[in-house]
Amino acid sequence: MVLPKVFGRTTSSPSTTTRASSSASAADHSKPTGRTSPDPRPSSPASQRPIPSRSTSRPLSRSPEKKASAKHSKKSSLSLSPKKKDKPLDPDTHPLNLPPEQRARLSRLSARMDQEKQQTNGNGTADKPVQNGDGAPAPPPHKTPSTPPPSTEDAEAFKAAGNKYFKAGDYSKAIQEYTKAVEADPKSPTYKSNRAAAYMSAGKYIQALDDCREADELDPNNAKILLRMARIYTSLGRPKEALETFDRIDPPATQKDRQSAVTMNHHVSEAEEQIRNSTSGSMAIFALDQAEKGLGSSVTRPRKWALLRGEAYLKMGNVNALGDAQNIAMSLLRNNSADPEALVLRGRALYAQGENDKALQHFRQAISCDPDFKDAVKYLRMVQKLDRTKEEGNGYFKTGKYQQAVDTYTSALEIDPQNRGTNSKILQNRALCYTKLKEWQKAIEDCERALKLDPSYTKARKTKAKALGESGNWEEAVKELKAIAESNPEEPGIAKEVRNAELELKKSKRKDYYKILGVEKDADDGQIKKAYRKLAIIHHPDKNQGDEAAADRFKDIGEAYETLSDSEKRARYDSGEDLIDPSEQFGGGGFGGGMGGMGSQIDPEVLFQMFGGQMGGGGFGGGGMGGGGRRGGGGGFPGGFHFG
Repeated sequence: MVLPKVFGRTTSSPSTTTRASSSASAADHSKPTGRTSPDPRPSSPASQRPIPSRSTSRPLSRSPEKKASAKHSKKSSLSLSPKKKDKPLDPDTHPLNLPPEQRARLSRLSARMDQEKQQTNGNGTADKPVQNGDGAPAPPPHKTPSTPPPSTEDAEAFKAAGNKYFKAGDYSKAIQEYTKAVEADPKSPTYKSNRAAAYMSAGKYIQALDDCREADELDPNNAKILLRMARIYTSLGRPKEALETFDRIDPPATQKDRQSAVTMNHHVSEAEEQIRNSTSGSMAIFALDQAEKGLGSSVTRPRKWALLRGEAYLKMGNVNALGDAQNIAMSLLRNNSADPEALVLRGRALYAQGENDKALQHFRQAISCDPDFKDAVKYLRMVQKLDRTKEEGNGYFKTGKYQQAVDTYTSALEIDPQNRGTNSKILQNRALCYTKLKEWQKAIEDCERALKLDPSYTKARKTKAKALGESGNWEEAVKELKAIAESNPEEPGIAKEVRNAELELKKSKRKDYYKILGVEKDADDGQIKKAYRKLAIIHHPDKNQGDEAAADRFKDIGEAYETLSDSEKRARYDSGEDLIDPSEQFGGGGFGGGMGGMGSQIDPEVLFQMFGGQMGGGGFGGGGMGGGGRRGGGGGFPGGFHFG
């Protein structure tokens, strides 16, 4: 009979239900009591079989669930029973059948792991409570190394491999093998010394020196290490330290071993001596060139040597040398922008080139980097004082106080006698003052001094040319100006100055009327007339009878006065024209017996003064001053003379 379904289940008869419950109860009792988690195995297929009906006459057999449960219970009881005692290990055998060397390495590894574990526990990490609050200690941190630490035997093997690569010239691989040896035995000076040799051969002298120093600390009296370290010092451009290291070697190093360091130290000392006491830096440059021949192949110039070279270039002082000094300073500043010595070096180069404002900036920056740097303070104050004095002299010149300007420029030259650029400009300024004071020779001397300091100083050459011409040497003036035009065709106004000088040269080859009268070229009419009166009285032929030179001088005086007293003629004369043809101006055999030919060139007032006012009545004869030169009667002055 089929019963109705209740909540999705099929309802069976009471007897069937009772039997099923009895079977389930038997299976539950067969499970072990110590088990708390469900059996992960899948259920038996027998549990899914249909329950037999009540009409079955065959007795019920034991269900598969009970068999499975019993079997599982038996296995569980076996698992809880104590294990049998293991047999003792034979010390001469190993379960992995490893050779003795590998077993030794494993033993060392095990000992190292135990040591690390003890150190970890000693640091207290094992006592740190767990975050979940159960109080269980955290396991110590541990990282199992992938390979065992190298032994002393391994270090020797690495060293042998490094020696092989070193002899073959493969210094990179030699360094790698020596590094492995150092790591295997850091206390060995031999491995570090060998690696230093490989670094040295590879051109890595800094690393080589580090290794040699460490090896020297481990073995201070090792002659081989000391010799190698001394050679490294020499290659790095540190000869004094090299010689100090050589002195530690016992027995002493040979002269051949020491020679490179001795020679280098001599050249550096010579360069320093030349910079201290010589006015030229060329010998210092030569000495430094010789010293640098002993540097290692890849070693850059030592900083100290670079500063010495820059100082030598400053002493040389020419344009190219000053540019080289600046390049050295910039190279040092690229490595360290706060290098006070490099900043002062560049500031001094700018100062020598006349760029004082930029120089002052560099000196101030050097002081900000090192407030106690005395050179920076010294040059800062020097340039400031020089600028003040120079500007004071310029002020006197602009206001026409030329002598005061000369005195001020002279004081400025005493501030820094070694500075070529600025002093050459001050000398040129003082030369201009001397031209204003018409002291031509002093102006020429100052220009020559300025050109000695700076041969390319065109302005000083032009001032010298002007002073030469004004002193009467127009030929040299023309040569100087033409030389400037050839060397610097783009110089503004140089072509015009050459033409003017050539004109002055032409004018200088004729009679100099200003010089004849003893007046300056800017003399006014009054000065010219006064000079003429004085000279005409002195050199009149009647007062110098028998003196043919006096007659010639008197003639020149008359020519000069006639030209310079006439503004039109004077302008033509000053412009360089040939104004007077002597054969036309003074013809007919000169003065002859009297003053024939002079006509109206003589100022009547002057003539009156010549003869003490006795030019009236009977003072002159009636014959006049004819071409024959016959004297008139009576008063002795040529008859027929008339005033213009």
